[in-house]
Amino acid sequence: MAETMKLQVITPDQEFYNGEASMVELNTADGQLGIYPMHIPLTVAVLPGVLSIHEGSEVKKAALLSGFIQVLPEQVTILAEACEWPEDIDGARANEARIRAERRLSENSAEIDVARAEAALKRALVRLSLAKE
Repeated sequence: MAETMKLQVITPDQEFYNGEASMVELNTADGQLGIYPMHIPLTVAVLPGVLSIHEGSEVKKAALLSGFIQVLPEQVTILAEACEWPEDIDGARANEARIRAERRLSENSAEIDVARAEAALKRALVRLSLAKE
């Protein structure tokens, strides 16, 4: 059995990550998913959450803000709306986004797109969970 698999994380702007991983963890439409090399083939929607990339004994974490994942036995490809390393997250900006989203959700106005506000809140909370102060 292979000890690592190829992992590619691609956003509209860049190839965010391209390397070898011993395990990948992320949130999907089917729940929290952990992927090891030689995983069964799978394609599923990715939900906002923390992406954990295991490189041997080291774990790199990033804010993954939705997309799709394709899992093959020796390769995992994530097509992401956005993905950010903790050092690239502006904590103050993420907190402002959280406040705006919470305010919109508390207004209970018919003009508010609740699903959009909830998605914005989830993205802000994921960023805040990883933001460096």
